[in-house]
Amino acid sequence: METDRFISMCKKFVADYATKGLDVTDNVEFSVDNVYVVWLSKTLQNSKALLSTTLPDGMYYELTYNGDKNEIYFDAYKKIENIAYQVD
Repeated sequence: METDRFISMCKKFVADYATKGLDVTDNVEFSVDNVYVVWLSKTLQNSKALLSTTLPDGMYYELTYNGDKNEIYFDAYKKIENIAYQVD
């Protein structure tokens, strides 16, 4: 799968998922334009992308394309903590 097509599909999947969690009373306009790629890798026939949105919900999404099976796997995560460690 071409990288541009993979990214486009990923953004749509994330936008659809994030939109389902919104309530009408949230008064939030949300579309695929509010989804962005944080990291992307393509190795042989496989691709992986980490995506997030402009929503202040702490969610991020991992999508993996399995080129052997022509399948995309979708994982949704919520950031629990962000801890910085000093490195010598």
